[in-house]
Amino acid sequence: MGAVEQLVTVAAVVLGALTTHLTNALAERRRKQHQLLTRWDDRKLDAYAGYIDAIRESLFLAVELYEQREGLRGNARSESEIKTSMSEAGRLRGRAFERVMLLAGDDVVEAAHDLNVVTLNVDWQAMGKITGSLDEWRARNRAVFAAINAFHDAARTDLGVTGSVTGEQHPERDLLLPPRPRDSL
Repeated sequence: MGAVEQLVTVAAVVLGALTTHLTNALAERRRKQHQLLTRWDDRKLDAYAGYIDAIRESLFLAVELYEQREGLRGNARSESEIKTSMSEAGRLRGRAFERVMLLAGDDVVEAAHDLNVVTLNVDWQAMGKITGSLDEWRARNRAVFAAINAFHDAARTDLGVTGSVTGEQHPERDLLLPPRPRDSL
């Protein structure tokens, strides 16, 4: 074998080694990027679910307080106890919102802001900070559930989940509400 043939053989071996190294490095880089994205998606999902849980807890407490204040249902807990629970739920809702702010895309953050606004309106009417009729109370609750659906849609898009919770396949549904008291008809 001549010197030229030996140089071609060595060059082919070096080229093969470099190609193998680059291919392995790129594959490893892609694997690590995928792991990182998956890890962040898991954290986002936890943050989004935690935020909705906090919203729903706040809403349930507001309903409990409103119904007690309006005499729509008797309750073993006092207004003071419910307000204390609402205060704690509000604090937890704020913490959950901050997690969303840290992890979410722009559309999810905007949906979360919108959801906060309508949820606060329900809280404020329940506590008597703003006034309103039973119809206004129901409209505020409907607005919360519409905002929850909008948040779900934005979060699903951010996580790459196909489909939606609103639209033609999922028509708007009304709240499951108790009947109106007879004296308000």
